[in-house]
Amino acid sequence: MLIIFGILIILACVLLGFFVLVQNPKGGGLSGSFGGVGNQVIGVRQTTDVLEKGTWILAVIIAILCLTSPFFIGKGTKVQQVAPSAVEKASAGQPITPQAPSTPLPGTPAPAPAPAPGK
Repeated sequence: MLIIFGILIILACVLLGFFVLVQNPKGGGLSGSFGGVGNQVIGVRQTTDVLEKGTWILAVIIAILCLTSPFFIGKGTKVQQVAPSAVEKASAGQPITPQAPSTPLPGTPAPAPAPAPGK
């Protein structure tokens, strides 16, 4: 689900960038760039209003997607607590003790004993 949110956010960001770059900062917008031809081809009299509305709509869509995507993060993952490392123990002034070997999982074969040295 997060992949879908990511794709939608990226798509909305690209479209928002396009809408912002097409607008003329002096208010002419797309219609000022094409000398009025854009109004006849597209069929919209006030192209700047359409671009401005599109900018606001895309900005709201991005905000909503970014705010709602954390609700879809899987809650089944657990964070395991890790024992403090030797460096952390040494900096805290605690004595460093060797850890016992971990127990093998049930159903796994036991490791073969090492051969005696010198024989």
